[in-house]
Amino acid sequence: MGRTESTSRRGDWRSALAKAITLVITLLLLFGAFPMPARGEGWTAPPANARFDYQIGGDYPLPRGVKVVSRDWFEGELHDTPAYGICYVNAFQTQPDDMTVDRPDEASNWPPNLVLKNLGDPDWPGEYLIDISDDAKRQQAADYVDETMLGVCEAKGFKGVEFDNLDSWTRFQGTGKATDVPFGRSDAVIYAALLVERAHGRGLAAAQKNTAELTKQEARDIIGFDFAIAEECGRYRECGRYRATYGNQVFVIEYRKQDFQRDCKKKTLRKKLSIVLRDRDVTAPNSKSYVYRAC
Repeated sequence: MGRTESTSRRGDWRSALAKAITLVITLLLLFGAFPMPARGEGWTAPPANARFDYQIGGDYPLPRGVKVVSRDWFEGELHDTPAYGICYVNAFQTQPDDMTVDRPDEASNWPPNLVLKNLGDPDWPGEYLIDISDDAKRQQAADYVDETMLGVCEAKGFKGVEFDNLDSWTRFQGTGKATDVPFGRSDAVIYAALLVERAHGRGLAAAQKNTAELTKQEARDIIGFDFAIAEECGRYRECGRYRATYGNQVFVIEYRKQDFQRDCKKKTLRKKLSIVLRDRDVTAPNSKSYVYRAC
């Protein structure tokens, strides 16, 4: 599932460390330690400031005026709408095993050597971190995502993709398992660049999903993201960081009414970004917990 928390509040260590990591990665790119991802052709980013809906919990008819929608890569379809479709892919963690379906992104279907079974997400049971600690594993993981999930996104007619849990390296910060995570920020940046290269190769624009601590150089120049999807950036006062990197091509999901109302009162956000209020389980209208509003 999509993250419903920002990680920036777990410690404001980003400034000096981010600059150092960005410098190291840039030098590695320049000197050929790993290839700079090629910018693919034929992909188109979603329209800026367009009305948006976040339907990763299940498809339903688009609310009036919606021009951009995010749906799950496996269960989601686009045959009912001409809207710009964003394909939700959990690329940095597994999905939980489900006895009723057989999804390639479930924990039992990922290549076993990539699933860190001792590192299950504390907030999402059954979601295990994908091991991206070295180049061989990153290449293997990116190939698996491309051959299974991105191929489906392309075939279904999606125009963009969001890679969830980019910030998985932070998942155990402040816990007894923090030192068990075998990769860090620089590994996540390199892996994300591989994913974006593959997305562009299939004609899909790629979104940065959360992770406001990334610098503009990391997000745009090194990884190659084209736009952003930000959960609760208003709540954690992070929307400005995404705007600094992506301008008006930022799609915001708030889960608390007070944060949504505050976002919509700010002209710099309301008139520039696509902002919606959703229920945390991103349910369909037939659910009692369903919530959807847009600025």
